[in-house]
Amino acid sequence: MATPQGRLGTMAEFTRTILARLRKYVGDRRYSPRQRVRLDFSVSLSAAAQGRNGARRVSSLDGHTLDVSASGLALIVPQIRIAEHHLVGENRGLNLHLKLPDGSAEILAAPVRYERLEEDEMETGYLIGVKIVGMPEADRERFSQFVASLERR
Repeated sequence: MATPQGRLGTMAEFTRTILARLRKYVGDRRYSPRQRVRLDFSVSLSAAAQGRNGARRVSSLDGHTLDVSASGLALIVPQIRIAEHHLVGENRGLNLHLKLPDGSAEILAAPVRYERLEEDEMETGYLIGVKIVGMPEADRERFSQFVASLERR
């Protein structure tokens, strides 16, 4: 017999899938235009777990982008957890180390949605939509120039 929590997880997954498909037909209400580009990144939780000896443990997960905009990114990751921590949750912060063609950018991001990618799609794993909430000024300049160059293509 399925546990109530297991059914809720399945229902939440089902709801996210329906909303993602509906978005394809109803339209996209995003303010910043998305530019499709594949960039490698590593992601870690902004509040690193503390080990038994009191030291901070930073686990990360590698992935790539599906698209980027001036205000957010669509991330593809193979799993939705780092160790026992879910990547998407209320008040969850993510640290991204994004590899750009002319360097890298450190980005503090907040997840806004996620969905499990279907097995028959080109990508597998999870898609996580994040909004950018912080970035060092030099990284912001590099990232903004990169996005602008994609918009001119």
